[in-house]
Amino acid sequence: MSSSVLTWGADPGSTPLLASERLRALERSHHAMWNYLTYRDAIGIVGLDPATLYPGGTTRLDPATWADLGWLTCFAGPPPSAVRAMREAVTAEHLNQYSPDLIEPLRDAAAGVLGRDRDDGFEVVGTEGAQAGIALSLMAVAGPGDEVVLSDPGYFHVPSAVIATGAVPVTVSIGAGHGYRLDPDAVAAAITPRTRAIVIVDPLNPYGTVQSEDELAALARLADEHDLLLIHDVTHGSIVIDRDAPFRSLPALELTDNAVATFSVSHCYGMAGARIGFLGGPSRLMRSCLRLKAALTRLNTSLVAQHGALGALRDEGYLAQAEAIVRRNLAHLQATLSRVDGIELATAPVRGLACALDTSGAGVTAQELMVALFARHVATYPGDGMGTTAAATTLRLNLSRPDPWAMEHLRAMLPDAIAEAASGRWREPVAALLESKATPRAIDLAATIRGGR
Repeated sequence: MSSSVLTWGADPGSTPLLASERLRALERSHHAMWNYLTYRDAIGIVGLDPATLYPGGTTRLDPATWADLGWLTCFAGPPPSAVRAMREAVTAEHLNQYSPDLIEPLRDAAAGVLGRDRDDGFEVVGTEGAQAGIALSLMAVAGPGDEVVLSDPGYFHVPSAVIATGAVPVTVSIGAGHGYRLDPDAVAAAITPRTRAIVIVDPLNPYGTVQSEDELAALARLADEHDLLLIHDVTHGSIVIDRDAPFRSLPALELTDNAVATFSVSHCYGMAGARIGFLGGPSRLMRSCLRLKAALTRLNTSLVAQHGALGALRDEGYLAQAEAIVRRNLAHLQATLSRVDGIELATAPVRGLACALDTSGAGVTAQELMVALFARHVATYPGDGMGTTAAATTLRLNLSRPDPWAMEHLRAMLPDAIAEAASGRWREPVAALLESKATPRAIDLAATIRGGR
């Protein structure tokens, strides 16, 4: 494939002349075309054949021969109840009509996950995953010249959603000093007269940390003081690792009327292909978001997917099973890390299905280690897509594989992969690949990698 519009193909050309300023801003940013190191990039660097690994254009590596620990969907899912519900919903009646925004039982179930009953002041609408909920919320409150505060590192699709509204992402660095959580004082310092919203990814993917109730209360006070919208993405909150870590959504806490929450069944329920999520918040704002959605697509989420999501949210046994798998794999990983020098958990996750590894103690960059692992059929993602903070030293791992082989294979391959990465074997091809992305962040990261730090 010499030329393609797909993100891993050769660039088909410069930004078209008939382009909005929003599009130009997005294409100037590193978020436009997945600037960070991807599986497709690693395939090219290692010299594998993408057509063999992805027959027919699929996006999943063969789990029989690959320890795929990078994609963030729960491999323990989907719940069998969700699959049965979707099969039963494939009827002529459901397919030969436009679907409702959400069927009422699903709307109630989603509100239950967010911890608040629907009433005159709180409603839930359907979205194409949590990302659509974030985007619609941002479109409702932000536009050209406005600013939106978010964390760095953070969920890598949030800045692109901000840019697509015409607004500017303003990042607040987070790290070990504040437990990989947003510090309300740092957020307050980032607020200007142009600020319109604050995005809180909580639990933070992939660190698995959660904001304390006191921190959420402080952010709520900021929202009320400055007339800002708090967007609380709780997508990874359904899987509990540490039962002693409290967690509630902002709508459930009822600390402010200037808050929405969004989640999906994509990650924790292993249903990324169903493309269905939820946005809950003040009723008037939810109606505005639906109007924006109608203006953009005029379509609602699939009715078949809605029945699957309802089956998943009603499945009382599934989450307990998924949580047991995640806890088992985390314990296995911790034992693995105790046998190698220099690689450690950035922080212990308390919710979600992933964790972040800090590679700095081993003297290797996450990008070089990612390629060395990929050459050994262990697929992971480095943290450079999440921001500039710790971009070269963070590796993301999925903890939800139900088969023991994947974690055993990682344990067997990790020492040699660290040694190979430290040798500099992949340094030049990785740096050259990043430079070819031609964004400031990629070029700076390439310089860091060439410097061997």
